[in-house]
Formats: sequence, structure tokens, C-alpha cells
Amino acid sequence: MSQPIDFYFDFSSPYGYFASTRIDRLAERYGRTVKWHPLLLGVIFKTTGGAPLPAVPLKGDYAFRDFERSARFHGIAYHRPEPFPLPTQLAARAMLWVGQTMGDAKAVEFAQAVFRAYFVDGRKIIDPDVIGPLAAAIGIDAAALIDGANSADIKERLKAEIEAAVARGVFGSPFVIADGEPFWGFDRFDQLEAFLKNGSI
Repeated sequence: MSQPIDFYFDFSSPYGYFASTRIDRLAERYGRTVKWHPLLLGVIFKTTGGAPLPAVPLKGDYAFRDFERSARFHGIAYHRPEPFPLPTQLAARAMLWVGQTMGDAKAVEFAQAVFRAYFVDGRKIIDPDVIGPLAAAIGIDAAALIDGANSADIKERLKAEIEAAVARGVFGSPFVIADGEPFWGFDRFDQLEAFLKNGSI
């Protein structure tokens, strides 16, 4: 049986959001499943020396234009959120807690709700008063989720997950690894599909 595809993302990444709307359907076309891994780019940037796109001269201005253009091109609902970017520790830890207590499918449903809340509705997903109701709307106990996300074991698990991702060479969002082959960026999804179809490129 084919191995699952690993999908790494940060909840504050527009390209990660775009990828989240496509990755499962793409995998399904080739009889594959997807393992979703939330990351914190800020932590990874300390290793790579990277920086948030808006903080990079010239490149940041281009990125804002490209976010809008990419969303239009792919027919994905998108509205530039404010503030952008923002810390996503709570959302990432909450997703891990949901996966641990309710299973991967529910964790993905929660992640998709968080992405929509931020990149479509412009809600501040750093806020427990936003994350809690998002969870409640899909049948998750809001108080339990916030408590779980703030627990020591989930904090340690997120740290370990990020360290494991970096050890695999993950440095951005989205980042996909299929059968050991890495693909960075939503604009590499055509190459990812060719790889899934043919086993090589």
C-alpha cells in the first residue's frame, strides 16, 4: 500500500491555505491519503535564517500581489487578513489535540475551519475566543480544546513535530513530502501530481 503524503503548513501562510484546499483531492486521485502537520514558521526561520514575506523588501510587496492573483487564478476564496502574519501556536496545538483525542479526520476539519476563519473571514485565530467557537461549530468542546491546546504534553508534542520536520528538510509552507520526494510551495503542485501519477519526474 502506498505511503501517506505528508503535508506541512503554518496557519498564517496564504500558500499553505491555498494548498489545504487542494491536497486531499489531489492525493485521492492517485489512491493516496494525507497526513497534515501544523508548523510554526517562526521557529523554523530561526534555523534557516528566513523571515516572514511581508518583512522582506520588494519580495513582500510582490507576495501580497501574488496572494491575490493566485487565489483568483485557482478560484479560491481569499481576503487579506489583518494583522498578517500572526502567531499560530494556539491553532497548531489545538489541531494536534483534536487529532490526538478525536482522530485525524476531525483534526483536518478543524484545520480547514481555522484557515477559512483567517483567510476568508479575517478572524484573529490567535484568540481563544475565536478558536473555541470554531471548534464548537464542528462539534468539539471549546473549553476542552483550549485546555488541551495549552497542556504541557501538547506543547511538547508540537515542539517535537517541528524538530522532526526540520530533520526531514522542511523549511517552508506548504511543504509536501511524497515517497521521500520534497515539494515546496503551492506552485509545485503540478510537479507533485506528475510525481504521484508517474512515480518520478
